[in-house]
Amino acid sequence: MNSLPHKAASTQIVLISCVAAIGGFLFGFDSGVINGTVGALKQAFQSDAAVSGFNVASMLLGCAVGAFVAGNLADKFGRKSVMIATALLFTIAAWGSGIAHSSHEFVVYRLLGGFAIGAASVICPAYISEIAPAAIRGRLASLQQLAIVLGLFVAFLSNYLISHAAGGSTSRFWLGFEGWQWMFWVGMVPAIIFFVMLAFVPESPRYLVAAGKLDAARRVLARLSHPDDADAKVREIQQTVQADHRPRMGDLYDKARGRIHPILWVGIGLAVLQQFVGINVVFYYGEVLWKAAGFTEANALLQNVISGGVNIVATVLAIILIDKLGRKPLLLWGSVGMAVTLGALAYIFGTAPVENGSLQLAGSTGTAALLIANAYVFFFCVSWGPVMWVMLGEMFQNKFRGAALAVSGFAQWIANFAVTFTFPKLLLSFGLGTAYGIYTFFAIVSVFFVVKSIQETKGKTLEQM
Repeated sequence: MNSLPHKAASTQIVLISCVAAIGGFLFGFDSGVINGTVGALKQAFQSDAAVSGFNVASMLLGCAVGAFVAGNLADKFGRKSVMIATALLFTIAAWGSGIAHSSHEFVVYRLLGGFAIGAASVICPAYISEIAPAAIRGRLASLQQLAIVLGLFVAFLSNYLISHAAGGSTSRFWLGFEGWQWMFWVGMVPAIIFFVMLAFVPESPRYLVAAGKLDAARRVLARLSHPDDADAKVREIQQTVQADHRPRMGDLYDKARGRIHPILWVGIGLAVLQQFVGINVVFYYGEVLWKAAGFTEANALLQNVISGGVNIVATVLAIILIDKLGRKPLLLWGSVGMAVTLGALAYIFGTAPVENGSLQLAGSTGTAALLIANAYVFFFCVSWGPVMWVMLGEMFQNKFRGAALAVSGFAQWIANFAVTFTFPKLLLSFGLGTAYGIYTFFAIVSVFFVVKSIQETKGKTLEQM
């Protein structure tokens, strides 16, 4: 079989991957838009610190449920159908979050949006991995992470622009609605685009084979690769898919050895450690974090935009390197870089003087904190950010990929919830220094995890895994 499709098919694969990656953009946007609205929501709903923390973190519970059920739903109804459903949920959640009049109502819509994010976080990279040839699969699957960071950047930028134009996130803006409401409504635009564009992408050929739709699978494979290879590819996929039943959770248990497949524990480890290094504290609470470090609201929102730009540059670099250097080297050096930068931030935040409840990072100390924080973002986004999603999409066998993605995705979002929900309490009770000390510890753990547990997947087909 040919290793790469012809030029026209390659162009189609890239375009289809870009459409699927819009799910990642919405994932990033919905995750980042809350960053600029925390204070406004607290004022609008008259909520205390605990309720405000839950307003931010509630979405992540929906993410956990969405990630957990998405794999099985995709195995039952198809990858494309699940992505269409997520596009509708993204639209409803963006609209509802902006019209909410209470914390309870807001949480309902954020849970719906979280369900869509969780499902998209699992299905979109898996779909890309299933249509992409092995030689470029890492780069194409990394489009998901690039889309996520673009979504984050656009959310940070639109929050900053709306706040600046309105005179604050709680000030009146267009049509008499407040700035924070428009921050959420901006997300309806990419959600509708995603819904429309999904009409033009094919179903995953691996799903079609698993569902017994062999003729449809051949047509998709002929379109996406060399036509002469379609029959051989169908047979190759068939050999790795259990023919007697649809994929299910029970497939995660290796009956021959009497244990859960060890690769699942590796996937869970990747998913959990990606969150325990604290990256989403920067993305969800950037405004709160930098205001706690002594910056004004306007400057804190601007720092978010800068971090978003660093995020994009690092992710583009990861896309360039992932199929050249491999997954494991990027993870390893990313872990080392995060451990060093997080340790430095823990020291700076832990030793800075506090006045009136705020850290005083004057002069060179404040500049150093900003540079080190963005270095930390860079190390994460060139490694664990994209590589974790790429590996989850490709490391599991065809016969239990959906179930393994469900469990790993669930673990990732529960870990995200734990970090996001506990940060305000850590900040209030122990300060930034202790919080970042905890994240430093898990960055060090991730170094040993990569060395011991990660196997390289670069250049292998999904059937060779």
